[in-house]
Amino acid sequence: MAEEIITPVYCTGVSAQVQKQRAKDLGLGQHENAVKYVGQDFEKLRNACLQSGALFRDDTFPPAAASLGFKELGPNSSKTYGIKWKRPREMCSNPQFIVDGATRTDICQGALGDCWLLAAIASLTLNETILHRVVPHGQSFQNGYAGIFHFQIWQFGEWVDVVVDDLLPTKDGKLAFVHSAQGNEFWSALLEKAYAKVNGCYEALSGGSTSEGFEDFTGGVTEWYELRKPPSDLYQIILKALERGSLLGCSIDITSALDMEAVTFKKLVKGHAYSVTGAKQINYRGQSVNLIRMRNPWGEVEWTGAWSDNSSEWNMVDPSVGQQLRIKMEDGEFWMSFQDFLREFTRLEICNLTPDALKARTFRKWNTTLYDGTWRRGSTAGGCRNFPATFWINPQFKIRLEEVDDNDDDYSRESGCSFLLALMQKHRRRERRYGKDMETIGFAVYEVTMSSFVGQSAVHLKRDFFLANASRARSEQFINLREVSTRFKLPPGEYIVVPSTFEPNKEGDFVLRVFSEKKLFTQYIINNSAMCLNFAPSLLSIPDKDLRTKGFSTESCRSMVNLMDRDGNGKLGLVEFNILWNKIRSYLTVFRKFDLDKSGCMSAYEMRMALESAGFKLNKKLYELIITRYSEPDLAVDFDNFVCCLVRLETMFRFFQSLDTDKDGIVTFDLFKVHIFFPPLVCVGLLLPIAGPLE
Repeated sequence: MAEEIITPVYCTGVSAQVQKQRAKDLGLGQHENAVKYVGQDFEKLRNACLQSGALFRDDTFPPAAASLGFKELGPNSSKTYGIKWKRPREMCSNPQFIVDGATRTDICQGALGDCWLLAAIASLTLNETILHRVVPHGQSFQNGYAGIFHFQIWQFGEWVDVVVDDLLPTKDGKLAFVHSAQGNEFWSALLEKAYAKVNGCYEALSGGSTSEGFEDFTGGVTEWYELRKPPSDLYQIILKALERGSLLGCSIDITSALDMEAVTFKKLVKGHAYSVTGAKQINYRGQSVNLIRMRNPWGEVEWTGAWSDNSSEWNMVDPSVGQQLRIKMEDGEFWMSFQDFLREFTRLEICNLTPDALKARTFRKWNTTLYDGTWRRGSTAGGCRNFPATFWINPQFKIRLEEVDDNDDDYSRESGCSFLLALMQKHRRRERRYGKDMETIGFAVYEVTMSSFVGQSAVHLKRDFFLANASRARSEQFINLREVSTRFKLPPGEYIVVPSTFEPNKEGDFVLRVFSEKKLFTQYIINNSAMCLNFAPSLLSIPDKDLRTKGFSTESCRSMVNLMDRDGNGKLGLVEFNILWNKIRSYLTVFRKFDLDKSGCMSAYEMRMALESAGFKLNKKLYELIITRYSEPDLAVDFDNFVCCLVRLETMFRFFQSLDTDKDGIVTFDLFKVHIFFPPLVCVGLLLPIAGPLE
């Protein structure tokens, strides 16, 4: 059967955004309707391979040097010398996807520093339901095998279905990275490959926080506990978290680079991610002792202190209890007392599979809202409150708290509205190969009490407000992690959340998630004054004194963004901006060539010749309308209006051609198309003049 070929239609940014939002509203991105990563459909690809008899080879993540890395794992590096890509059938005679169910010992670390990810995968195996949301059933090296597998990973608010081939990096005939204690089991190595694909390469996975993996496998939200200052009921919190299937990880902070992966006297590894796999209260010498079970993804180095595998403490415990707790002990997994855990480890991360209050007696479903946002230099990247001159230009989100919590918590008598804010920066691992890393991020919350602001739906607070008002709450710290989250309880009222990088002019995309026990009103407040300044400063600085120019207006900037914004995210990336800049330079060349009298502007005659030279053949009526629309009172068209005209014409022509599928020069609109595509046509500003056919 022939493969269906879909030709993409490149719409302008507004229509792409509308279609993207419409798809989300219809459920695209939810787990049961995951987005097909880079457009790859697992079932179609597998069926095509089965029919052709060829094993799948993934050209979007090929078995090549670029898929390994860019620096330490880059081409020609010593660490990649001798690496060969092999399929499991080339490594053993009887490869298996999963043997006797997925277990923690299926995840042993290789030469890659992604212990944080492996700790998350190990915790995932404790909950079979959650595991198979990530690792879909029915995959095998026997039935229906075609060299292709797929996994589902949560990415910044939506689930994506990621396809991989089973060509895996090996060295000396063995898997170079994650592997199973059983040499013929490959699900964990394939999952690691899918995660590397999403993040650009294997090296992008080096170093990180376990919570990052937790969230990408669950879509949940992580809370952090500093073990130097633990809450009094932390052990009960851990017990409840394990009962609910939450994922738990912990680590020991390092004080210098020399400490990274240094092994302590009692065989704990600093700067290394462990997973918490169990907790148990037992009777020891007539007293109750709290134990906690840990796992080192290295699979070899284990704690040697009290309650370790061969410690004498087990001799004083009821033999049946000791046997029950130790019967499943595997290499890399160990018990220790909770007191030793608090003393030896620095930080605990708990990822709630659904954002439920861990300390509440009753199981609650929280309400969830998610917003995408951006920080752009000179526009929306104002830095933290330490920079009052620019802090106000950061994105702002309004929250209206109306209903107080139910009074059934056992940990607080304070009334108020509970909510959790989680700020996550996007795509930072993918950008590592370009020299970028995590920004230092955080947020502040301000109460809105001024009558002129309360109840207003679109008021972007300015500098004076923040100079006169202190924050009501804020993230516990600004930190260079992918996500910062904090739980709050505030009185009913209206609040403004301001997410920011620590320093101004640090660019990035982010997701802000709001979780609340009761329903609340939230709104992303658009900062119109900064909307198009992302690239306007550069455009305004064209060094040509002989041109008549006032600088590009906000309207012109919007038209340019609309022309170049292919993915509908409302902004231009570096590649898109570079194309736009070169386009403007070419427009400048055309402008100079046909400005025959060197007046720095275009007459009607010059304008017609310039447009034809730029590739636009228009009818007489349209030329007249263009002069009316874009000329100054003296009927001359300056450079700014000339560029704006060409941008809008190009947008209109591109849009028309994408809809004219039969190339007859006529487009028919039904009600649905008008609803979806009318906004970009309005932006073009030339809809009404195009009443007749184009010449």
